Amino acid sequence: MSLIPKKGTVYVVDDDEAVRDSLQWLLEGKDYRVRCFDSAENFLARYDPREVACLIVDIRMGGMTGLELQDRLIERKSPLPIVFITGHGDVPMAVNTMKKGALDFIQKPFNEEELVGLVERMLDRAREAFAGYQQAASRDALLSKLTSREAQVLERIVAGRLNKQIADDLGISIKTVEAHRANIMEKLNANTVADLLKIALGQAAPKA
Repeated sequence: MSLIPKKGTVYVVDDDEAVRDSLQWLLEGKDYRVRCFDSAENFLARYDPREVACLIVDIRMGGMTGLELQDRLIERKSPLPIVFITGHGDVPMAVNTMKKGALDFIQKPFNEEELVGLVERMLDRAREAFAGYQQAASRDALLSKLTSREAQVLERIVAGRLNKQIADDLGISIKTVEAHRANIMEKLNANTVADLLKIALGQAAPKA
């Protein structure tokens, strides 16, 4: 039986110990698992993208700022929903973070009920995003099984090219194209061309 609360994990990144402590006390009291970090650098070193979680981060911190942390997570294609902690003067900056995909921002001092409601919305978003993240990771793992030649054949299948056209494109025989197609279908667990297209285009992959 898992000891982790069912509601999910909330990461708190803030260089102010009092803020970290107050958020941890509030959210653990609501049965969330809370993990606190005093810097963005420490958070990035320990963040596990396989965990269903959300992030509350201060915009202004020593070292890497919350804005820079958001950029790093975007680069990593992280599915982690983010909410920023702001002071009154940071509101225009916070609005800009939302244009980059942040879910919201909260101003100090916190309204506890609003914060808890926001965390619940973030975790709902995290569950949806995590499912998509897993699907993309599964697709990438399948596609990585292909040889470079098989990848070239798949690219042309997706483009609607016929076997003869693919053979002409790549300077190989039709029989070789057919052999590559069979290998591709097997490696990607695809039973039909429609299955193959769904995987290649990033839609729901068929179950093995």
